Amino acid sequence: MSATPAPAGGIRTAALPEAAPATPVPSAAPPPHPAWGDGFADLLRADPDVAGLLLAEAERQTTGLQLTAAENFASPAVLAALGSPLTNKYAEGYPGARHHGGCEIVDMAERLATGRATALFGADHANVQPHSGTAAVLAAYAAVLAPGDTVLALDLHHGGHLVHGSPATLAGSRYRFVGYGLCPETGLIDYDRVRDLARRHRPRALVCGSTSYPRHPDYAAFREIADETGAVLIVDAAHPIGLVAGGAAPSPVPYADVVCATTHKVLRGPRGGLLLCGTDRAGAVDRAVFPHAQGGAQMQEVAAKAVAFGEAATPAFAAYAHQVVANARALAAALAEEGFGIATGGTDTHLVAADVTPLGVDAATARRRLAAAAIVLDTCGLGPGAARGLRLGTAAITTQGLGTAEMAQVAGVMAAAVRAGSPGGPEVAEVRAQVAGLAGRFPPYRSHM
Repeated sequence: MSATPAPAGGIRTAALPEAAPATPVPSAAPPPHPAWGDGFADLLRADPDVAGLLLAEAERQTTGLQLTAAENFASPAVLAALGSPLTNKYAEGYPGARHHGGCEIVDMAERLATGRATALFGADHANVQPHSGTAAVLAAYAAVLAPGDTVLALDLHHGGHLVHGSPATLAGSRYRFVGYGLCPETGLIDYDRVRDLARRHRPRALVCGSTSYPRHPDYAAFREIADETGAVLIVDAAHPIGLVAGGAAPSPVPYADVVCATTHKVLRGPRGGLLLCGTDRAGAVDRAVFPHAQGGAQMQEVAAKAVAFGEAATPAFAAYAHQVVANARALAAALAEEGFGIATGGTDTHLVAADVTPLGVDAATARRRLAAAAIVLDTCGLGPGAARGLRLGTAAITTQGLGTAEMAQVAGVMAAAVRAGSPGGPEVAEVRAQVAGLAGRFPPYRSHM
């Protein structure tokens, strides 16, 4: 099967010939999966086909290594909130100003979520309704931009997200994007170049954020450039926001006019978006989410975000966030020992961008071989041209309990899979067995999570 064409830059989501496990035949009793609770028994009776798919996905997640940088294992408490009766409630609008009756309790849930978010991140205002990170960024644009306004953002070839200027997106067709790049020698943001472009194009908004940049941005430098050129500073912190919550990364909140984020990834909450801003922009941001871009809030998701924010405020989460970074640094060093090229020479975050061309393969081939060995990750651009990098993250495997001692093993099975040759060959099967053995020692849903 050939790879699905992808827009230039950013993360590739190629269609790969991954052999999915056969859908299991459900038994009469629910599986021993504490994250699902008693509701799985009802699903098993009502729809064994869907129940079988859930079992197959649980098997996939627990027998392989989940290294996708944008993924994590949501806690059982988050999953419980997502499967709650709040799913039934229609709640267009905001607490105290809904378009539907019977919202007294969901109003309390949303106020709890926004209160926890503002306390966790030290922000004046939070909007917890965006359905995704992309929805949050689009709302930030709508709050501060007019159609045709110029936006300066990281070029897609250098790791910018699709919503940072791809012509295939609503943002790309509505606004005029100018891209800044990374220094070709270091792979780091060239702040002098950003300043030069801002002076030349006078953008209405300056965007700081990336899908595959493994270093901490200099938020103060971005603030200075925005102030000098009259731009609104939007920080897309979809990836680092969980590290910020745990005190393992600098916060963009004191510098940005609007911070956009996701609540999954390192933050380990439900899939969804988040906006943080000052009181001066609160009204515009809220109107840009509802009614401009979205209808009724997903109240079960809002409640699950409240749970995640509460968990992220604990010392245990802070220890987790610092371990995520320690694991990423150890994994980057171990991959370098195995012959991978490491972008920027290392990482400050949960994310590692690794060049596979020193191993004699391209990124798409490497990803297929890794997938055949049950190692799941993405490809990414490392500059103009075809993707030659792998983007991987340590958030999920750290949730499982893997530590720095296991990172050499992870790098070893990755290198073995890339070098093994045909995805259907015996070498890959041997690596897959090693991966299953490693993953089996660290089940994702344990009582201490």
